Amino acid sequence: MTTPVEAGQTIGAEQSAEDRPWQTIVWNDPVNLMSYVTYVFQKLFGYSRDHATKLMLDVHHKGKATVSSGSKEKVEGDVAKLHAAGLWATMEQP
Repeated sequence: MTTPVEAGQTIGAEQSAEDRPWQTIVWNDPVNLMSYVTYVFQKLFGYSRDHATKLMLDVHHKGKATVSSGSKEKVEGDVAKLHAAGLWATMEQP
């Protein structure tokens, strides 16, 4: 015997909006030096020099990079720290 599925409900539906992590996006800007952006990523997020450099190069060449993710509150804090460091950052929930 099978159980009926309610109308409009899909089996294996995507995660609800509340369950998806938020992302911190850093955008390229004409002001900050690449070495400074690398330094900020290392100091704020504890990334290795290599990882911070990779993220900085993504910002430089692709125009943006996702530098952290997590709860809305955590990402809001990360964006505020990046703004305080003079970087252009936003948050999104993909």
